[in-house]
Amino acid sequence: MDNIDIVDLSQETKKLSAQLIESDPLTQEVLSSTFKNFFNQLDVTSNVKDTLRCCKENKPDVIFIDLDISNIDGVELVSKIYEINPKQIVVALSSNQEIEQISKLIQLGIASFVQKPVDTKKAIELLSNITKIVAKKKAIETKTFSISLPVDVYDMVHENAKAESISKNAIIIRGLRNFYT
Repeated sequence: MDNIDIVDLSQETKKLSAQLIESDPLTQEVLSSTFKNFFNQLDVTSNVKDTLRCCKENKPDVIFIDLDISNIDGVELVSKIYEINPKQIVVALSSNQEIEQISKLIQLGIASFVQKPVDTKKAIELLSNITKIVAKKKAIETKTFSISLPVDVYDMVHENAKAESISKNAIIIRGLRNFYT
């Protein structure tokens, strides 16, 4: 935590959305008030039906899940979340340290397991790690391409971009979009 700049961290996390699944009202209030300071959007659910609906509709960047949620085993709920989105970033929160449960969660692919109660240092480190995971995920999903243009077309693109005060890439993308639609 010594070298994590909280201002930089919050600027990065403000680009993300999150979902908190917590069944205990007091813990839910504490965690949601903390996470609201960091995430652009935070959805809070406390039951299976609302949790799965929210996962499908809002597609959060990261999900924080209380494994001790009632009416369903935490591992089973994480499995259902991965059925909706196999690449979902899931952070498991629990006061229980059952090795068998943690092992199953690791096999499913959770990003992290955090022991409750979550202290400030752990929370900051966790958020920092999440921003790194999301950055890697987005870097993998980003495609790079290059286009060779004849000089006369390049000059036209350059002039149009300058006239509109936008990048040459924006002009090319607009042209490609118009061509393919």
